[in-house]
Amino acid sequence: MRRKSFISLLYSLLLVSYMEDVTTIQVPKKLLGVLKGSKEYPRQSYAELILHMARLFKEARKHSQYDDFLHKIQQPKMRELWDNKHDEAWEGA
Repeated sequence: MRRKSFISLLYSLLLVSYMEDVTTIQVPKKLLGVLKGSKEYPRQSYAELILHMARLFKEARKHSQYDDFLHKIQQPKMRELWDNKHDEAWEGA
């Protein structure tokens, strides 16, 4: 009996120390279904999955910012090429 209580005490201590940095979030069942379908492998935890998704999102946002930057610096040249009198003369032809 003594060994069993020691093991249960050890287990509860490990569980408490593991749970210190964990929080619970509530998601709609529909989203939970999407998360389940998005797992890369069956035993992947939701924490791993969400972390992976967050990394991908941050990387995609970086690329989007770079594309926006390129678009902004190209605008004056594009305006120069498209807004000219020669093209406007051909519009009515």
